[in-house]
Amino acid sequence: MRINVVSDVHGADVALRRAADGADLFVCLGDLILFLDYDDPSQGIYTELFGEAHTRAYIDARTAGRFDDARVLSTEAWARRGVLDPNERWGILSGQVRGQYERLFEAMPTPALMTFGNVDIPDLWPEYVKPGHRVIDGATVTEGGVRMGFVGGGMASPMRTPYELTGEQYAEKVAALGPVDVLFTHIPPRVPELTYDTVARRFEFGNATLLEYIRDVQPAFHLFGHVHQPLRSRMRIGRTECINVGHFHSTGRPFVLNA
Repeated sequence: MRINVVSDVHGADVALRRAADGADLFVCLGDLILFLDYDDPSQGIYTELFGEAHTRAYIDARTAGRFDDARVLSTEAWARRGVLDPNERWGILSGQVRGQYERLFEAMPTPALMTFGNVDIPDLWPEYVKPGHRVIDGATVTEGGVRMGFVGGGMASPMRTPYELTGEQYAEKVAALGPVDVLFTHIPPRVPELTYDTVARRFEFGNATLLEYIRDVQPAFHLFGHVHQPLRSRMRIGRTECINVGHFHSTGRPFVLNA
């Protein structure tokens, strides 16, 4: 069975339309929304709201780990727009997010198995999923005799992205899976080589429970995304081949797994 897998779509609707070509099964591991584009600050929701110059300053602060400074920049930007009420801010942001979701879910191939990334907003997905889209988070599905487990979302971080979980919450979802042949998650296990981003020059958040699960259960494959430019895109942990499927926004190409 040929499985085409994408992650970190971040607004790439044109390439997404072709992502299932030649596949028996299509899987999307989330991060559909493009809020910030670290490679091209001229695009993304933040730039549409506040302009490219402000976006570059905001990205510089976050990249340097100055998250308090970044939050001050955002507060100042909203104030210049005359928006002080957090509820009003969310109303404006959600309108931008909904516009992207409308485009991306229309482009999403069908059928598809999907889970959430840390930048996604799960509460909005039911408004946009189409017949043939199956959203799975903390559960399993069997296709072609292959048992697959899915865990979406990311870990609580200074980034404060929309779908972040505590360690306990994430562990509960992993524990609900039981044995699987293929594990699909948005984030990697907490292994330095898999979590270090060579361009951002920082460790992204992986998960220790995933690492324990892999060591104990030994699925044949663990596929994930989240780290856009990893130090290593794949490595073996026991019998499990751990694979970063790539930054789809940059490559426009799915990862192909023959399972």
